[in-house]
Amino acid sequence: MRKIVSAMCALATLGSLVAVAAPANAQPYHYRHHYYRSCHNAKRRAGNQGTVAGAVTGGVAGGLIGHGLVGGLVGAGVGAVAGHAIAKSTVHC
Repeated sequence: MRKIVSAMCALATLGSLVAVAAPANAQPYHYRHHYYRSCHNAKRRAGNQGTVAGAVTGGVAGGLIGHGLVGGLVGAGVGAVAGHAIAKSTVHC
């Protein structure tokens, strides 16, 4: 009888340790997932802002250099691509 009670106590102790350890394992996954999403959002936001700033700057510069609509459009396109790449590379996370 004493062996049975000892075995039951040992199983109850192991069961409580497993139950306590399970929520602790879930926390780091959630933290990593949240960190990934915030980093992804920061890169996307920076890329969008860089695209707009590059397009405006490139359009103005292309219009002044090319003296017309075609120069402005080409400048805006090149500026948008360059601004997007530069802005995305500035976010380090």
